[in-house]
Formats: sequence, C-alpha cells, structure tokens
Amino acid sequence: MVDTKTGDERTTNRANEALDTIRENVVKVIDEIGKVQPQYNQSIANLQLEYIRTMKSTVQTVFSAPKDFSGNTNITIPGTFKEQFIGQANEFTGDLLRTLGTNNQLTINALEAARENLKIFGRTFDAITEFNTNTMKFWTSFYSAQQQQLFKQ
Repeated sequence: MVDTKTGDERTTNRANEALDTIRENVVKVIDEIGKVQPQYNQSIANLQLEYIRTMKSTVQTVFSAPKDFSGNTNITIPGTFKEQFIGQANEFTGDLLRTLGTNNQLTINALEAARENLKIFGRTFDAITEFNTNTMKFWTSFYSAQQQQLFKQ
C-alpha cells in the first residue's frame, strides 16, 4: 500500500491521535473518581452518624452522674430558680434550633447554587469552545484561500 498523505497530514493525524489519547485518559480518571464517590459519601455519612450517636451517649453519661449525686444527697433547688432556669434553657434551645435550621437551609441553598454554577460554567465553556472552533475554521479557510490565490499568480 502506498502512503499518499503529505507530511503535514501525517503530523496533523499524529497530533489528533495524541489529543484523543489524552482526552480519553482524562475521561478515564474522571470516571474512576466518579465510581468511588458514592462510597466516599456513604463513609462520610456513617462517620457523621457515629459522631452523633457518640455525642448523645456522652451527654447522657455526663448528665447522669450529677443527677445521681443530687438524688442521693437530697439537694433541693428553690422553685423560682428552677423554673427560671428551665425557661431560659428551653428558650435558648429553641433559638439555637431555629438558628441551626436557618444555617442548614443556607448551606443547602449555597450547595445548590454551586451545582447550578457548575452547570452554567460547563455550558459557557462549551459555547466558548464552539466560538473558538468556528473562528479557527474561518481563519484556516481564509488563510487557505489566500494561499491558493497567491500560488495561482
């Protein structure tokens, strides 16, 4: 078989093959990262749940000792102080829970906005790439036409 390609065509084909190989390898790496992502998410969720269970258990243990001590020593707290303390503790807890709820919603909204921004970035990058490709095609065809006219003279 006779190779009828010019040197420029062979160089272009080799460059295209190299770019295709690099692109395919990058996609393979991204796919591999995507495969383990669910496992990472599950491991992080398991760790968070274990942290919550441990904290609840620790709180139960920490508060059971003073309660047992006060029960054994018959220490009494005046009713008005006890009522005031319980009221303030409940109010503080309610405020804290509302704050946590607001913070959680803000965090979820920020994560959703980041996801939407990534989508927009992808579409923008596609549009810029298409524009640049069209510009290169135009200049390549213009340059080729100019060369052909130059060599006709």
